[in-house]
Amino acid sequence: MSVIIPNDILTATGMSEAELKREIAIMLYQQRKLSSGKARQLAGMNLIEFQRELASRGICVNYDVEDFEADLETLRRLGDL
Repeated sequence: MSVIIPNDILTATGMSEAELKREIAIMLYQQRKLSSGKARQLAGMNLIEFQRELASRGICVNYDVEDFEADLETLRRLGDL
């Protein structure tokens, strides 16, 4: 599925296409509608860039107990824990 945003709407925002995509990605991430990976993909940013952008806006990384437990299981499976 593709979303088409008319040029006059984009112009009204005063943002470039890349900036608008970044704003949408961060908003969806903050609302927990997108994972970090998918939000970064939409924003066209790597992990460090995305985390720096979140930090500059005072947005905490979404990392809960379930994520922590999944990371622990991965480390156990890899023999690193």
